[in-house]
Amino acid sequence: MPRVKVPRKSTAIDMTAMCDVAFLLLTFFILTATARQAEPLPVDTPSSTTKAKQPQTNIATITIGEGKVFFSVTENDVRRSMLEKMSERYGYPFTEEEKKRFSLIESFGVPAGNLKQVINMNNEDRLKPGLQRGIPIDSVNNQASELHYWILNARYAAKELNNASLRFSIKGDAKEEYPTIKKIIAILQKQEVNKFSFITALEGTD
Repeated sequence: MPRVKVPRKSTAIDMTAMCDVAFLLLTFFILTATARQAEPLPVDTPSSTTKAKQPQTNIATITIGEGKVFFSVTENDVRRSMLEKMSERYGYPFTEEEKKRFSLIESFGVPAGNLKQVINMNNEDRLKPGLQRGIPIDSVNNQASELHYWILNARYAAKELNNASLRFSIKGDAKEEYPTIKKIIAILQKQEVNKFSFITALEGTD
């Protein structure tokens, strides 16, 4: 008896629906992603085998490199509040627009007297190498340094607004001289901030 030949049919699959889903997911991730701002003071952090991840909220970072010190806080409202407190401390007035612009600046490194000028620059000019010469870390006339008061007012702002204790990280260049880092640690310890972390790059393993 002859074998019945089954006619072959095309195995093509309609991928239209899958392509639509892929583009929808891609669009979602693009629209919800937060662009990372360029750092005004890029540093080459020392390597480490520690894999502990840095928290994303209520964190203040002190960046040290090229003999300069920069300061940043994660929350916009905390930045605005600490600027207002520094304005009261040093008598430098800031407009509402300047306060709003400052709240969007992730990291800065200038003396308080030059801050208004930096705030009113566009982002590209603000990041020019050598423009920001660092926050003063030395005491003057028996008065604590400007960095001391930035740290203090950031802590007050975080407690008042978020009822949270601000955590601190030190991000230092691998080639940075130890005396500068030692001064930063002394400023933190003077405020009884004895728990802080160092930001490092993950060391490659064999």
